[in-house]
Amino acid sequence: MSREGFTGFTRGEARVSAARGVYFDRFGPFGKIARLPWSIILLIVGTGLVGTAMLFSVGWDPVSAAPSPDEANLWRDHITRLGVGFVLMIGLALLPLSVWSRFAFPAYAAVIILLVLVDFFGVMGGGAARWLKVGPIQIQPSEPAKLAVTMAVASFYQRMMPTNGQSPPLYVHGGALLLVLIPAALVFKQPNLSTALALTASGAMIIFFAGISMRYVLAAIALGLVSVPAIYTFVLEPYQRERVDTLIAGITGESTNGLGESYQIEQAKIAIGAGGFSGRGYLQGIQSQQEYVPEQHTDFILTIIAEEFGFIGAIALLSVFAFLFAWSFMVASKNRSWFGRLATVGATSTIAFFAIFNSGMVLGLLPVLGMPLPLISYGGTALITVMACFGLILSAHLHRDEKLSTRGLF
Repeated sequence: MSREGFTGFTRGEARVSAARGVYFDRFGPFGKIARLPWSIILLIVGTGLVGTAMLFSVGWDPVSAAPSPDEANLWRDHITRLGVGFVLMIGLALLPLSVWSRFAFPAYAAVIILLVLVDFFGVMGGGAARWLKVGPIQIQPSEPAKLAVTMAVASFYQRMMPTNGQSPPLYVHGGALLLVLIPAALVFKQPNLSTALALTASGAMIIFFAGISMRYVLAAIALGLVSVPAIYTFVLEPYQRERVDTLIAGITGESTNGLGESYQIEQAKIAIGAGGFSGRGYLQGIQSQQEYVPEQHTDFILTIIAEEFGFIGAIALLSVFAFLFAWSFMVASKNRSWFGRLATVGATSTIAFFAIFNSGMVLGLLPVLGMPLPLISYGGTALITVMACFGLILSAHLHRDEKLSTRGLF
């Protein structure tokens, strides 16, 4: 997919697409539902059901041959949230891109307010204040921020993109970068480095595909590399520096403290190695059933898949993710509006960043930062956010021929 511009459909493809749309539109909302790519939707839901099965395995007690009382509800919570997320995804997919664009900045403003409120009224958990509690409901504003930031930056470019086909001037890219960095800084302050990195990465991908000059991209990369020592020394918290040190020690072969920050990685590698090529079998994992791997229901759930289904199972799951991401980028390449293209790029990049980083983290190739595996790991707000991101991507597919007006910011 060229980042300098999107060719969209050929004339023949456009005629077929238009004719199909006219036929199905006669049936109203049901016609739209029929036009959805149900094979992709079933793949998304199927991946979520894999997560349900893995969470059931997490809660399985091999001694009593029954679910553990402490973890028996993990899979029930996940499948309930998956059902809610499915309804939300389909509902959002039916919304025209003009509606998404219209509500982009109000959603962005609401997320900024929630992130500021976290700083004052946040509920502590895991050593960080990341949640807001309203009665029985507890939400993590940094999760919907992923989608809101993508929508806002894409809408900003849609409004500011030159109509002569040229790339936008540098100050437009600067404005987009500011929209990304404000929520990223608020999230980093919680502290939540993983989500801050995800926001920055998805925003950078949108800016890249919006057509920023390569010389600025290379300059940003060079500046980032030069800044690494300063970030390590003055920005990262002590525990974050320790995790980076553990990663470097593991890669270079130096000895580590098996009971310290390296414990998770070492136990994860043992679980992956125990699975071998084809796995030990469902509910038969030794590392997972005896809970040697910490956080195996969230950040390290991939170790359960690798131990019980082996190399084949892990590669199959990652291949499904790769296919979904490739399809999503194809959707972006065939969209007629800048909002549809860039919002799809941003939503896809957000999900892909977590999937790639989680896999690298479990394998000991990246530091442990608290990255859940999309659709698989336990977590309500994270799962709903991923389903909403897929709703946006499906909307871009369904409304790929929709033209959005290009006008000034105000």
